[in-house]
Amino acid sequence: MAVDRRKFLKAAGLTALAAAGKPLTVLAQDDSAVVEKAGLAQENPLTGKRWAMVIDLKKCSDHENIKDCATACHRVHNVPHFDNPKDEIKWIWDESFEHAFHEQEHEHVAEDLKHLELPVLCNHCDNPPCVRVCPTQATWRREEDGIVMMDWHRCIGCRYCIVACPYGSRSFNWRDPRPFIEEIQPDFPTRTRGVVEKCTFCEERLAVGKLPACVEASKNGALVFGDLEDPDSEVRELLRTRFSIRRKSGLGTNPEVYYLV
Repeated sequence: MAVDRRKFLKAAGLTALAAAGKPLTVLAQDDSAVVEKAGLAQENPLTGKRWAMVIDLKKCSDHENIKDCATACHRVHNVPHFDNPKDEIKWIWDESFEHAFHEQEHEHVAEDLKHLELPVLCNHCDNPPCVRVCPTQATWRREEDGIVMMDWHRCIGCRYCIVACPYGSRSFNWRDPRPFIEEIQPDFPTRTRGVVEKCTFCEERLAVGKLPACVEASKNGALVFGDLEDPDSEVRELLRTRFSIRRKSGLGTNPEVYYLV
């Protein structure tokens, strides 16, 4: 019999409460009451039916801006910094236009665009190949908002997802990352050696009403985040009025990171 993941985690949490001597009156309450009783109540979380990011390439000429976005993301998510490129862990990073969109024809593209450095990250695909190949369901796509998630406790380090991802958006911890984190943020879990990690669209920040860290750090609005299912959202307005491209969209993954050109 299939077990609903959310119900399983809720039951496990209640079992832990019982073991700690906490009253089990929460059994008769809904999820929001359980969260509130645990002291984790959220005010005004950001909700959407299909989260997406829009990146304006005309505003990406400032390399320092992209660096600031990556720095902000890596800081809040305890991403380590290794001097050895082989061990590099990255959630958001910069690539040249030609490398990121090598399937595009570049012969007559404007020179400033051809050599532009632009931010890349997990594309949170509607049809994510990484999810299909994971043997432990350590990565899955949330039905309620489309975010492709990671459960680092279930990851066995097989790296099938790294091979399956056509965007190079996943990193493997070859070494214990914790000694290489400058300042560990206590509000976000650290990872261990032997697991894969990637961008999660800052789902933990959305839950408390905050935008993704990279979007918040973007100085000139180069990165915009919103709900594709909301016709009045900024992302929908940008996609209506500007021409956009997506990375390797011909593969059928339906990536939800759009680049305005």
